[in-house]
Amino acid sequence: MRRLAVVAMILFLAACAARRPAPVSERLPVPPAVEAPLPVVPEAPVEKPIATHVVKKGDTLVSIALQYGLDYRELAAWNNITNPNRIEIGQVLMLGVPAGMAPPSAPVTTPLAQAGPPIEARPLANTPNAKVEPRATKVPFSERALAQMGAADAGGAAVTGPAPAPVEVAPPPRPPAAEPEKSAGTDGEDVDWMWPAKGKVLSPFSEVSKGMDIAGKKGAPVLAAAGGRVVYAGVGLRGYGKLVIIKHNNTWLSAYAHNDNILVKEQQDVRKGQKIAEMGSSDADQVKLHFEVRRQGKPVDPVKILPGM
Repeated sequence: MRRLAVVAMILFLAACAARRPAPVSERLPVPPAVEAPLPVVPEAPVEKPIATHVVKKGDTLVSIALQYGLDYRELAAWNNITNPNRIEIGQVLMLGVPAGMAPPSAPVTTPLAQAGPPIEARPLANTPNAKVEPRATKVPFSERALAQMGAADAGGAAVTGPAPAPVEVAPPPRPPAAEPEKSAGTDGEDVDWMWPAKGKVLSPFSEVSKGMDIAGKKGAPVLAAAGGRVVYAGVGLRGYGKLVIIKHNNTWLSAYAHNDNILVKEQQDVRKGQKIAEMGSSDADQVKLHFEVRRQGKPVDPVKILPGM
């Protein structure tokens, strides 16, 4: 009986434990982890590599500059060449402004043989960001204009006395707007071209000659085919005789070879139609003008851009 009582007690306790509810614990929902955005690092600008030229036998600084439509003085400055008469075969020349060099470039200290005195290369008038001197302006007379002029002139003496009576002045009539010059050719872009000399075309343009030959008499005028700046005047290019090269903008230049006399100097600004030389036969078999037009250094048939004769 005692054993049965103990077993009954054990069963009763087990039944009570089974009916006891399990403990419940409340947990707050855990928010999902949010990744912090990575900082945006700006990409470094990719610098365009500068084109180069390897000096070959027979190359001169002038011929290389003509080949790429450049000013030989700028080419010399970009490559730290102080004597443009000395370049070596195999030398690698940069054809643009190297990184870290602030324009304008340093001047060439040694002139080319028979090329005139050294003059620092200057930007063309139609080159972007070219600086020019400020110009004076005219305004109608009035008390306000007079007061502003007196205040601006810090070095002048003060003017005493009664102010003049205001005078109404009618603004001057505006002059008629000038029509912009149009390019005479289909490929000449913003350059207004003309024939550099009067005469018969002896030989047309070809890939070999890179230009055209125009016949004429010795001493006949050679004219600038368009306005620009003389970037070379001398005899430093074999086969061209007395040569003049004019740079019209950053795209176009023209060359005038076999002259008898050169009438302009390097870095001189010339206008369209200005007499720059006299026709001759220097380094040629007869009196003629060899005329070239180059677009970014590449020869272009002048007939395609010159007006009809």
